[in-house]
Amino acid sequence: MDARVCSRVGCGHEAVATLTYVYADQMAVLGPLATVAEPHSYDLCARHAERTAPPQGWLMTRVGMRQLQA
Repeated sequence: MDARVCSRVGCGHEAVATLTYVYADQMAVLGPLATVAEPHSYDLCARHAERTAPPQGWLMTRVGMRQLQA
């Protein structure tokens, strides 16, 4: 299985987390890397996962996230 890379433009680091937006609830959910890549989610490296913030007015939920190493 090939490692997935971070979805951020210009970043080639290995992805360790998956970010998904729940538009109906205005919530961003960040969790461990999903087992399957989904077209409507974003795989992030440790650095980008730690620095990710939700859109203004939205909630951010971090599910099952341990301290990530960048």
